[in-house]
Amino acid sequence: MMRALKVIVIFSVLALSGCRSHSSHGKEQAGEKTFPVPEWSKHAVWYQIFVERFRNGDPSNDPTVADMQGGYPGTYPAGWSVTPWGHDWYSPEPWLSEMKQGGFYQKIQARRYGGDLKGVLDKISYLADLGITAVYFNPLNDSPSLHKYDARNYAHIDRNFGPDPAGDAALIATEIHDDPATWHRTSADSLFLKVVDELHKHGIKVILDYSWNHTGRDFWALNDVHAKGASSKYADWYNIISFDDPVTPADEFRYEGWGGGNIYMPVFRKDIIPPEDKVIPFEGNLHSASLRKHIFDVTRRWLDPDGNGDPSDGVDGFRLDVAAEVPMGFWREYREFVRSVNPEAYLVGEIWWLEWPDKLLDPVPFLGSQFDAIMNYRWFRIARGFFGQAEPILRPSEFVAWVNKLDEGISPGHRQAMMNVAGTHDSPRLLTSLFNKGLDKYRAKPSDDPDYKIYRPGKEVFREEKLFLIHQFTFPGAPHIWYGEEVGMWGADDPDCRKPMLWDDITFEVEKAHFYPAKERPADTVKPDAELRDFYKSLIKMRRENPVLATGSLEFLLADDQKMTLAYKRKLNGDEIIAAFNRSEKEQELSIPSGSKSRWEVIFPAGLIREIRMENKTIFLKTDPVSGIVLRKIK
Repeated sequence: MMRALKVIVIFSVLALSGCRSHSSHGKEQAGEKTFPVPEWSKHAVWYQIFVERFRNGDPSNDPTVADMQGGYPGTYPAGWSVTPWGHDWYSPEPWLSEMKQGGFYQKIQARRYGGDLKGVLDKISYLADLGITAVYFNPLNDSPSLHKYDARNYAHIDRNFGPDPAGDAALIATEIHDDPATWHRTSADSLFLKVVDELHKHGIKVILDYSWNHTGRDFWALNDVHAKGASSKYADWYNIISFDDPVTPADEFRYEGWGGGNIYMPVFRKDIIPPEDKVIPFEGNLHSASLRKHIFDVTRRWLDPDGNGDPSDGVDGFRLDVAAEVPMGFWREYREFVRSVNPEAYLVGEIWWLEWPDKLLDPVPFLGSQFDAIMNYRWFRIARGFFGQAEPILRPSEFVAWVNKLDEGISPGHRQAMMNVAGTHDSPRLLTSLFNKGLDKYRAKPSDDPDYKIYRPGKEVFREEKLFLIHQFTFPGAPHIWYGEEVGMWGADDPDCRKPMLWDDITFEVEKAHFYPAKERPADTVKPDAELRDFYKSLIKMRRENPVLATGSLEFLLADDQKMTLAYKRKLNGDEIIAAFNRSEKEQELSIPSGSKSRWEVIFPAGLIREIRMENKTIFLKTDPVSGIVLRKIK
């Protein structure tokens, strides 16, 4: 989730590194307790699932208008219904046309396709066959919205993701919400734990997405404050601007919303208020001790569901939303608590913008004592800049310089545990991002740029994507796949990146409608790309079979700006792999200093025949235009 800021856009490639003015740059503050990075996270191949758009395994639990009350966009027409999975994305449903207020993007926040946990359970074998070793779930907490960052209850899985929505809602209503001794296990909770168990049986780790910065407007504690005013024992959880006066007919209840004014996401009160003009690391804590206890109670619930001290039946960590907007003192306390429950739990923070869209935040102050890693948008921006030749366009030597710059102050273990994202719920899909060469998050959808290309890219973009992917799977940091990237899904920035997953057993309408109804676009057949999936599968297999790609050292061997060629080596305990790239539109012969007279074999692309000539410890290798090759030293 991205914080909304008003900034003047003056882009410089130097802005990529963000800000290093914080006093703890490169060091832990005195008295900080640091924790080792879980070894498994360095070897992870991540797959991110947005459950509502992944698979509808149980139509009987599909959302109703009653389930969505309290969430954005707030009103729903009488004719509302669940949208068919294969619906043409920009084509308005009849009920959508009945909505009188708001534009297309506001209205489609009311869309639901019925994705649920039964759909995930049914496709675990698909994930295992692909080679996935870790799943990151977007928020599953009970919530009225599509995105579910506006929780109405942290302690339970969303009612519409389980088999009995009405029964779960009734059961939750009987609880004392701040007393975990009264919490029940709903049908959705039980199904989620079954999903966790099945994923674990396949060797797949699981992390959950939570926002400890804000709740939804229908969260039980906020409702109590609304009803009881200053006398509510939760009144110090939020930044309350004014309580309701029961004497007047008006409702004077006001609170601070996320991003400055989002009423659907009331923010928690902090001891220290961060600056409004930019996101920077700041000390302090969440103000309320009872709020912190509730967060820890919810966290323990999912780390150790049966409470027996053995966390093997629980989740393996958390992705933490808008982490830079939460005080660092809380994160230190949170990390110590999480590790006390599960010493191998992984915490990854959404550390993103210093100033949108051109300045990214330095993660160094957050690593070690707070998080194991961040969602590595900094790596993505420079990788896209070279391999995709998109803004900021980089030559090979500039790419190398930026890798070295961004790695400053970050230990090898933290670099290896980074979640190297190429597309997420908050950004354009990789194909579409490479198709449109502007900044990856600036004017990245048709509402911001009428000329933004929303249709299926051509072969040249798929060629760039494959080049990018070879880099992603051979570089330090755990590769991450946003659901559907492996089958060729395309889409602009949020919400267009959240289309329903492509499955072979579902017929999709030809995608021909445009965001602007009068504007023409190519008509696209929508179906899974089996060839691209096999490409991903081969990359994952290579990564898993060669641990050097996860934890080996990194050495750049070649950066030729004239030929637009690049090569680097990964090395670990005698194992050596070289990834070589030709970003030019011409066939090139690469001269790669190898450091030895060893023999080398091509391991990717599988079956590729290339003559590898060795002279004076130098590898000579001919490469096709816009291509990448991975070599392994023969022992």
